[in-house]
Amino acid sequence: MELLTKHYLNQAETGIIRHEVLEVKMLTEREGFQLEVFCGTIENLVPQDHFLRKLQSAVDFSFIYDEVRDLYCGNNGRPSIDPVVLVKYLLLGYLNNIESERRIEQEIRVNMAYKWFLGLNITDDVPDHSTISQNRRRRFNGENIYRKLFERILTTCIEKGMVDGKLVLTDSTHVRANASRQSEVKVMVEKESAWYMDRLDKYETTERERLEKEYGIQSPRHKEQPVKPEMKTKIISATDPEAGFLRRPNKPLGMHYLDHQSIDAKHGIIVDVAVTPGNVTDGTPYLDRIKYMQKFGLPIEAVGVDSAYDISLVHQELSENNIAIYTPENNEKPVCKTELRKEDFQYDEKKDAFICPAGNQLVLNRLQRSDWNVSREYKAKFHDCKSCSQQNKCLAPSQKSRRIMVNIFDAAMRHSHKKDGTSEHKRVLALRQVWCEGTFAAQKARHNLKRIHRRGLKAAEEHCLLSAIAVNLKRMVKYMGKASSYCYSRGALILKRITISAYSSLSLKMSALSTAPN
Repeated sequence: MELLTKHYLNQAETGIIRHEVLEVKMLTEREGFQLEVFCGTIENLVPQDHFLRKLQSAVDFSFIYDEVRDLYCGNNGRPSIDPVVLVKYLLLGYLNNIESERRIEQEIRVNMAYKWFLGLNITDDVPDHSTISQNRRRRFNGENIYRKLFERILTTCIEKGMVDGKLVLTDSTHVRANASRQSEVKVMVEKESAWYMDRLDKYETTERERLEKEYGIQSPRHKEQPVKPEMKTKIISATDPEAGFLRRPNKPLGMHYLDHQSIDAKHGIIVDVAVTPGNVTDGTPYLDRIKYMQKFGLPIEAVGVDSAYDISLVHQELSENNIAIYTPENNEKPVCKTELRKEDFQYDEKKDAFICPAGNQLVLNRLQRSDWNVSREYKAKFHDCKSCSQQNKCLAPSQKSRRIMVNIFDAAMRHSHKKDGTSEHKRVLALRQVWCEGTFAAQKARHNLKRIHRRGLKAAEEHCLLSAIAVNLKRMVKYMGKASSYCYSRGALILKRITISAYSSLSLKMSALSTAPN
C-alpha cells in the first residue's frame, strides 16, 4: 500500500503544520459490468500454437465419411450429426481425461478450442451427449470405426518415420470392468482347450513323422477330446458376463479386462491393441498379434516382453520367423525329486542320447504329449539302472529306470536365453520398462484407462483403442513439432552460413576493387 502525506497549515488553531496520511488502494473494485459487442469469429479465439490446431493439421479425419457412408440413407431421413464430429467428440474426452460423456458436452459448451476442433461456430448448439451415445451404440456398433482410426493414425506415424518396427515391446495391464461385485455368481461351464492346442497339434504331427522315419519309433497319438465335455466352476458377473474374474497375488480382486499393447521402441508409438477377459494369460493372443503387426509391413527384428511370455511355443515360432526375443532371466530351477538332475547327464548329439554319470545311455524312446507340451522321452535300460551303484541318487521310489524329458522346443528356448545378461538384453528390458509401463501409467492417469465404462468385450476394446489413439496423437504432434523446430533451426543455420559466406565473398571483392590500379 502506498502512503501519501498531505501537508497543510492550520492557521486558525495552532499555526502548526499538520500531517495527514492518505491510503491509496491497489485493489480495483468494479461496481458494474457492461457487456460489449465482439466482432470476430471463433478462429480469433483459439491460439495459433494450441494443441488441437496442431492435431487438426496433422490428421485428416475425412476418411471417416467413406467408412460410415453405407450406414446412412442417401435420399431419406432427417439430417444427421456429422460423423466426424461424433468421433472427435469422444476423442476429446480421451485426450483430456474426461470420463463422462455428459461432462464432455459441458466442457465443449464453454471451451472455444473444443468447439473449433469440432467445426462448430460460437453460437452453434453442441450435440447432446445422449445422441453421441446412441450413435456409438447403435449406428457404429460392429463397424470397427475406432480400430480403423487407430490403424489410420498408425499408418501416418509409419509414413512420417516415427515407427521402424525393428524392436517391438509388449506388455499388458488389467482394467477394471463396469461390473458390481454383488453380481458375481458361480456357474458350471464347459472347459475350453488352451490357446496353443492347435499349434501343438501341428508340431506334434511333424515330430512324430520324423521319429517314425528316422528311428522307427511309433508314439501313441494325443488323446482326442472326450465326447462328453469336461465341466468346471467359473465365477462370472451377471452385469458383464464377458469380463474375467481376476484373482492373482498382488493384483486387484474382481472383474477385469486385460489390455495387451505393443509399442515401437523408436518413439513410443503404440502399434497394436488387443483386449481379452482379465483371467486370460498374457501370452494367449501374442503370436496372432505379431502377425497383425506384420500386416503393416513392420520388419520386426526383435521383441521385448516380460516373463509371462517366456513360453517355449512362443520362442519356437518367433525363431522360425527370425525374430529375437528378450525376456527376463529365469533363475528358478525345476523341481527334482532325485539328487541327480538333468544337468548332470551329458547329451551326445551324434547318438541323440544322454550319458548318465555312471556311463550308461538313455536313448530316445518315444514322443510324449501332455495338455501343454510335447516332449521327447529318453529312457535308460532297466538292467542298467538295477545294477547301478548310484541308483539311490538317480531314481525316485516309483521309478524302475531313469527317464529324461526334453521339450521339442528346448533348442529355441536355449538359443533365446543365450542373450541373457548381455548389454543388449539389459537395454531391451530397460526400454520395455520405460515405454510399456510408462505408457500404461500415462493412460491410467490422463487418458481414461482406469476403468471400462461400458460393458462387453467389444466395448472394452473400443475403450482401450481410444485411449491408445489419444497417446499416439499426442506423441505424433510432439514429434512433428520437434521435427519442424529442427528443420527451422537447421534452415536458419544454413541461411546464416550462406549469408556469412556471401558477405565474406563480397568483402573480398570490394577489397580487391579498392586496391586495384587505376
